Amino acid sequence: MNPEMMEALQALANERGITLDTLFAALADALESAYKRMQGAHEFSWVTIDPDTMEIRVFAQDLDEEGEPLGEEYDVTPDDFGRIAAQTTRQVMTQRIREAERDLKYEEYAGREGDIVTGMIQQTDARYTLLDLGRVEALLPQAEQVPFERPEANTRLKAYIVEVRKTAKGPQIVVSRTHPGLIKRLFELEVPEIADGVVEIRACAREPGHRTKIAVGSNDPNVDPVGACVGARGARVRMVVNELRGEKIDIVPFSDDPADFVMKALSPAKVKEVLIDEETGTATVIVPDYQLSLAIGKEGQNARLSARMTGWRVDIKSETQVAEEAAYAEIEWAEGEWILDEATGEQVWKPAEGGPAVSADQWTEAAVTDEEDEAETQTEAASEASEPAEDAATVDDSGTSGDEPEADGSPEVEASAEPVRDEAEVSTD
Repeated sequence: MNPEMMEALQALANERGITLDTLFAALADALESAYKRMQGAHEFSWVTIDPDTMEIRVFAQDLDEEGEPLGEEYDVTPDDFGRIAAQTTRQVMTQRIREAERDLKYEEYAGREGDIVTGMIQQTDARYTLLDLGRVEALLPQAEQVPFERPEANTRLKAYIVEVRKTAKGPQIVVSRTHPGLIKRLFELEVPEIADGVVEIRACAREPGHRTKIAVGSNDPNVDPVGACVGARGARVRMVVNELRGEKIDIVPFSDDPADFVMKALSPAKVKEVLIDEETGTATVIVPDYQLSLAIGKEGQNARLSARMTGWRVDIKSETQVAEEAAYAEIEWAEGEWILDEATGEQVWKPAEGGPAVSADQWTEAAVTDEEDEAETQTEAASEASEPAEDAATVDDSGTSGDEPEADGSPEVEASAEPVRDEAEVSTD
């Protein structure tokens, strides 16, 4: 038994984090490669190592014409491998240990896709950022980084594992800071109800660096899902916002009713009515006029996030727009179509009920004529309404009715505009 070799293997296993069985297999492969490089070595041979006594033996077997092993096994252990064989053993064993370490690291992270990790920012440039996770490094590409977020070296950063690749140089872990799954994992760390499964994040929509909307539901009627995520005085959600560098988060309750869900998703805007069209997948939202800009959001952000979270195409309209569309729909329009006149090369209107085609100029002239006729009609109606209505009996200047006879039966006397003179004129002489 060689206790020194056993202690060396044990120390190497503890240092590299691999098992003794892996080291024994690597040592056996290295000794086999070294033996086959010796002069007079058998073509079909292998090495065995007794883990209790650390006894190393080399066995061989003859081959037939077809290359299959034939006959009994016999011991061909050399007395001394020599310097070249020892060097070969060292190189092969080092290579096998590295491969074992890579496989171990890959197996450690292969099943962690969709998990969250915390790493130290090691290097950053315009293409990617490297995160030191301890034994391995994670790659944060530029496409997976939040816009305008500047990672600082030697600072801790949480990221979401999106892919684990197995390469010749070891496992390559690709992480993201823009994935919606990062929001769910961060809330799992801060909200015990989500980690226990009492509260669930049913839907999530995110615009990295700007705003996020999540819909939460509770499996326990005694637990308020929104309150559990917000926490006392907003302590829980504040931790998530700080990790996301100030990104705004809207938390709304989930609803199985599509109309109610769309209404809550547009929070903080107040919605008057939601009309669902299942055939087109459209949700028409009617809001008061003063709530229209709030419902749409800055550059349509609130409506866009609500549509992503609910899965419906959201069409927001104000009460005034709905009223105008209803009035517009009641107007009767002429039926027909605009076609191209091959003779003149102009667009002409072809009525659906038949008749001669009308050119664009004639159409405009007819429209102007109709407007003038309508205006003239309105003017005549207004002038007639302004004239006083004539009574059945006309009253003259004397104050008596012209249709009524005088009391003595004499005809009506027309009043003269000249002053009445006395019977006897007074002379000025």
